[in-house]
Amino acid sequence: MFDAVFFDLDGTLVDSERLTMQTGAAAFAEQGHTDVEDLLHSLVGIDQATSASLILSRFPQLDLDRLNTTWHASFLAAQAVDLLLKPGAFDIVHGLRDRHALALVTSSRRDPAEVRLVQAGLRPAFRAVITRDDVTAPKPHPEPYLLAATRLGVDPARCLVFEDSEPGAQAAFAAGMTVVQVPDIIPASGQFAHHVAKSLTDGARWAGIWT
Repeated sequence: MFDAVFFDLDGTLVDSERLTMQTGAAAFAEQGHTDVEDLLHSLVGIDQATSASLILSRFPQLDLDRLNTTWHASFLAAQAVDLLLKPGAFDIVHGLRDRHALALVTSSRRDPAEVRLVQAGLRPAFRAVITRDDVTAPKPHPEPYLLAATRLGVDPARCLVFEDSEPGAQAAFAAGMTVVQVPDIIPASGQFAHHVAKSLTDGARWAGIWT
């Protein structure tokens, strides 16, 4: 039924959103802003430039460079010792690699995305890795997923996508793909998903690609 399977990275395959929330909250607190949980939630699944606009619209006087430097350094330190795979991610990705063309589609920049993929032991399974550096319009625009289909030479209608966030699910849905949403930190509305699953394993079973 599916010629290709595409995965988001953060919050879908690796448990990095938890680290992002923790280190982000600390970085904001360093500049005196402690009530930022809703802001941090609004940044899930979107690219860095869009995130910067949202942050500055909330805190116009904030030192964004200082925030990003502190946040990035703290995140890298946490990632080095505490980057966990989401349940079922390793087995599913490597179990599918010989039966389906796999691509990773992320809003992260290429270098940090590649680092996380290698650290998680997932990089060899993916024939293509689409990052923020590869597109003009990031998620929730469909361009990243359409580019992944083009890179693999497959029809978007025959692609299955696993996403955790609303912007990611919206991008894949707009690309005409079958979307399985596995919520991480934020509950799914289901508006852009063909199926909302409790886990990657449950979603893969629903799609008929895993037993």
